[in-house]
Amino acid sequence: MAGWRWYHRAIPRPAGRSIPSRRATLDDPSPSPPPPGSTPPHRPPPGLRAQLLAIRDAAVALVGAHIDLAKTELSEIAGRIGRVVALAALAISVVLLAGLLGVLGVALFLGEWLLGSLGWGVLHGILALSGIAVAAGSLALGVAAGRLARSLLGGVIAAVVIGVMLGLEWPNQLFSVVGEAARLNVSEGERPLVVGLLVGALIGVLVGIAAAIRIESGGGRLAAIVGMAIVGAAICAFSAITFGPQVGAGVGITIGYLSWIALMGVDVVSGGIDVDGLKERFYPSQTIETGKETVEWLQKRMPPGIGS
Repeated sequence: MAGWRWYHRAIPRPAGRSIPSRRATLDDPSPSPPPPGSTPPHRPPPGLRAQLLAIRDAAVALVGAHIDLAKTELSEIAGRIGRVVALAALAISVVLLAGLLGVLGVALFLGEWLLGSLGWGVLHGILALSGIAVAAGSLALGVAAGRLARSLLGGVIAAVVIGVMLGLEWPNQLFSVVGEAARLNVSEGERPLVVGLLVGALIGVLVGIAAAIRIESGGGRLAAIVGMAIVGAAICAFSAITFGPQVGAGVGITIGYLSWIALMGVDVVSGGIDVDGLKERFYPSQTIETGKETVEWLQKRMPPGIGS
């Protein structure tokens, strides 16, 4: 035994290393694990305020999550809608451009081929587009399509009648015959023009007198008679010119377009605009009436004293 103790003391221990002891230390601060089979200590439940705060935080987090999801989805939907709108706008623009080129192309082709000049095509293209614009505006204001069709038919009739008359020089021939019958002391070349001025002024005076009957002031009556006489003389003198088939047709088509636009304007002014119809088209009456019925239904089923 003495040798063993000497050997134990003679062997140096490593620095920083201790020999663990098998004896438990009573003042060890680390808690010892609970023995198997034992129940953990009972903790008191949270109070009402803590529970309400926890519920509030959970509700806020849930609502925030839904809002973030909705924002993400709405942003994706907005991007898709923007793409669809952009493509639709491009398609509409291309269609409008194609229609514009079609109208101008047909007008220019007819002007060059039928009337002998591109100038007629440019003029008729401008008038055609103007008529389409007036028709579209009238439709937007609620004018019936049948009324616009009647205006278009009137323009077509005016174009055909005036084009044929001027192209075949019927007014010139008529005024020549009238001048010969009246034995006017005017050269043969100027006779249709002079007769046209006289006949037109006479017709204008008659129309002015018919219009002056409805005018109360004396100055207005005189102005109506003189104005209609000047207009009638100018129209008949213009019709007495020898245009030829191509120019006569061009003038007839021009007057037809102008008559179409004028008839649409007169129809809108005389027929008026249905303001109530426009209001009904853009007023959500069905939604408002349904909302009122729902409110009345809820008020009938509320207990007395609530919602009154």
